[in-house]
Amino acid sequence: MIPPCDRPAALATHAGGEPFYPGSRPPRVILLVEDSEDDADLTLRAFRNSGVPCKIVLAQDGKQALDYIFARGDWVDRDAHLLPTLVLLDLKLPCLGGLEVLRQLRQSPKTDHLPIVVMSCSNEITDIQASYTLGANSYIRKPVDFVEFEETVELIGRYWLAVNQTASEKDGPL
Repeated sequence: MIPPCDRPAALATHAGGEPFYPGSRPPRVILLVEDSEDDADLTLRAFRNSGVPCKIVLAQDGKQALDYIFARGDWVDRDAHLLPTLVLLDLKLPCLGGLEVLRQLRQSPKTDHLPIVVMSCSNEITDIQASYTLGANSYIRKPVDFVEFEETVELIGRYWLAVNQTASEKDGPL
């Protein structure tokens, strides 16, 4: 068995949306940082069902997330200048917790404006406060009901990928 912190990062997965043709703008990328296989599968299914055009990259722990963003480890060949449009970050992660990932991302000038939405099962006020103090753009408690979860994911996708304008975008939302 491979220790959790030494697992290879998951391959990118396309979710939702319309077809993309050669020469068209590539889909927006969401980095999903989630160690629960069930929650990751639910999130992928919800994005697929939402119709929001995006590509989802799955990191199963905090170390993998930072490796992806900073093009290290399994992601050393990735273009480090291409950041995800959005990071969906769980808090309770192996190897490196979500709050530490958030702290490191906000300390780097490269990622200090990267949109980060914490999606956690935790309803603890200390987790919510710490997330905002460290620079989360939003904190969402994962709904237990799948229909509500799907609706929440669709809202997240539509707002952060279609409506929101990030500081690094030059050509505007889709």
